[in-house]
Amino acid sequence: MTHRDVAPRSLVRASWEIRPRDGSAPIRGDLRAPRDVPPESAVVICHGFKGFRRWGFFPALARELANRGHAAFTFDFSHNGVGPDGVDFSALELFAEATHSRNVDEIRMVLDAVTNGPLFPRPPRRIGMVGHSRGGGEAVIAVAEDARVDALVTWSAISTVHRWTEAQIAAWERGDTVHVENSRTRQSMPIGPGYWADVKANAARLDVRQAAGRVRVPWLIIHGDADETVPVEEASILHEAAGSDAELLVVEGAGHTFGASHPLGESPPALDRVIEATVDWCAKFVQVADPVL
Repeated sequence: MTHRDVAPRSLVRASWEIRPRDGSAPIRGDLRAPRDVPPESAVVICHGFKGFRRWGFFPALARELANRGHAAFTFDFSHNGVGPDGVDFSALELFAEATHSRNVDEIRMVLDAVTNGPLFPRPPRRIGMVGHSRGGGEAVIAVAEDARVDALVTWSAISTVHRWTEAQIAAWERGDTVHVENSRTRQSMPIGPGYWADVKANAARLDVRQAAGRVRVPWLIIHGDADETVPVEEASILHEAAGSDAELLVVEGAGHTFGASHPLGESPPALDRVIEATVDWCAKFVQVADPVL
């Protein structure tokens, strides 16, 4: 049985917002949950670089998790560059100031809001986490630091934050801003020197491979063998570091987003397989009781 064979449930969808401790831009998110039975488990979903909570496959994944009985939380990192509409990169001044450390801290802030309110009516009995690309690497670090997460799934996750050219690093060292193109919107997206300062100042914390060795929960590592952005070899690095609690799923012929684009449209077969594997993992390690279907 695949997720296409499961009868859809009536779902509740609500938007939410929390403020980072430094009083800067808010973390905005969406909650999807079954309407008929109060969920006792939650899954937090982290987007990647140049991603956002309403991009492509994130709503589809959240709906399917909610359909299986979880409360599914998608959110935008406060400095991902997306404005209040949740779709357009209209806040590039924030994108310029984004750092890995801020993102990891914000994942833990979302966990705080899920476990202690106000995002969840009562503390969930179990929590899962899903992260894509850069968000996958940051989720690894967050899970290594936080014992509240019971299971992890990463999609196309990075194994290292060191992925920049010598010219880009030299520009940051001079105090300049580096620009990268958004291939979908054609916007030139700025990354300020504070990004690189954070990588240097927090080298030990931001060592994704080392963090992988500290993950002590069931972890499903999913990667396409035709990933054009994060080579599939990085999945093997994470799997080797993680040890016996991790399982590696390599999807043949799949790229970085498993055939998905934005807006999603028809779900491609590779994405269907990845969503089903993720839902099954959460059913095994996060689900508290069989959902009522």
